Amino acid sequence: MSGHSRDPGALPSTEALLLPLADRLLPLRPGEPGRPGGPGPVRPPRRPRPLRPAARRARTELRHAGKVFAAEALKQHRTMFGQPLVVASMLIWPLLQLAATYYTLHPIAAGSAAAARWPLAADPAKLLGFLATGALAWAFFFSLVQSAWNFSYERTTGTLELLFLSPAGRVVLMLANGAGALLQNAWLLTCFLGAAAFGFGSLQVAGPWMYPVVLLALLLPAMAWGALLNSLMVFSRDSTFVYTVLDDPMWFVGGVRLPVFALPGVLRVLGAALPLTGSLAVVRGALLERQGLGELAPALARLAVLCVLLLAGAVLALRLGEARAQRTGGLRLV
Repeated sequence: MSGHSRDPGALPSTEALLLPLADRLLPLRPGEPGRPGGPGPVRPPRRPRPLRPAARRARTELRHAGKVFAAEALKQHRTMFGQPLVVASMLIWPLLQLAATYYTLHPIAAGSAAAARWPLAADPAKLLGFLATGALAWAFFFSLVQSAWNFSYERTTGTLELLFLSPAGRVVLMLANGAGALLQNAWLLTCFLGAAAFGFGSLQVAGPWMYPVVLLALLLPAMAWGALLNSLMVFSRDSTFVYTVLDDPMWFVGGVRLPVFALPGVLRVLGAALPLTGSLAVVRGALLERQGLGELAPALARLAVLCVLLLAGAVLALRLGEARAQRTGGLRLV
C-alpha cells in the first residue's frame, strides 16, 4: 500500500474514468481469451490442405493398374504359357494354317477368273503378304477369345469371387486378363512374321512412323475386344457356345483369308461390326499398299469409335452382372 494517502476531494485519474467506460463498450464474454479462467491465446487457424493434384491421383491409379496387369500376366504364364509345348500353338500351328491356306487358295485363285476380280491373288508374294497379315491379326483377336473362354472357368474354381472381392477395378481386371493373354500369345508370331517380311522385302510402307500405327491398330481394338468378351463370359454359364460362334465364322466374315468385297452383303455388314475387320484394313493398307495416315484416317476413326463402344459394352455388362449378383446371388447376366 502506498504511503501517500489519496485526497478524497481530488479529481479521479484518467484510468479510473476510461476503464469503466471500456468495460461497458467492449464487454468480455465468459471464457473469452484474456479473461481470468479462459482459454489460452488463440492459435491461428490451420491452413486447409491443398487438394490432391490430379496428376498424383492419376499416377496412383496407373500404378495400381500396372500391378493388376503384372499379376494377371504372371498368373497366366504360370498356368497356361509356361510349358515348352505352348510354342506349338504360338508359332508352329499358325504357320501350318498359313501354309495350308496359301497352297489351297493360290492354285484356284491364280488359275481362274477370280484373278480378274482379285488381281492380288495372281501374284504369289502379294497373296502371301495378304494371308500373313490375316494370320497375324487373327492371332491377336482369337487369342482373346481363348483367353475369355479360359477366364470363364474361374467361375468353377472359386477364384472369381476372390477377384471380385479384391480392390482391383473390374474393367482393369478384364483388360489385364486380355492383355496378358494377348502379349504371351502373339509376340512370337509377330516377331517371326515381321522378320520374314523384312527379310523378303515384301513390305510397302509409306514411312517408319506407320509401324507404331499398325501396332496400335492391332493392340488397342484387340484389348477392347478382350474386355468385352471377358465381361460377357464371366457371367455366362455356357461359354462354349460363344467360343464356337467366334471361331470359324469370325475369320470368314473378318476377311482373314478372303477379301471382304468377295462376301455377300449381309456378311459384309456382320464383318464391319467386328474390330478384326477394321484392324485388318489398317494393317494391310499400311504394310502392303503404302497408305499413309491421311488415307487411313477414316478407318482409324471407325476403329476408335468401335473401341469406345466395346469398352462401354464391357462396363455395362459388368454393372448389370454385378447388380444382378447382389440382388439374386447368381453370376448370370440375364
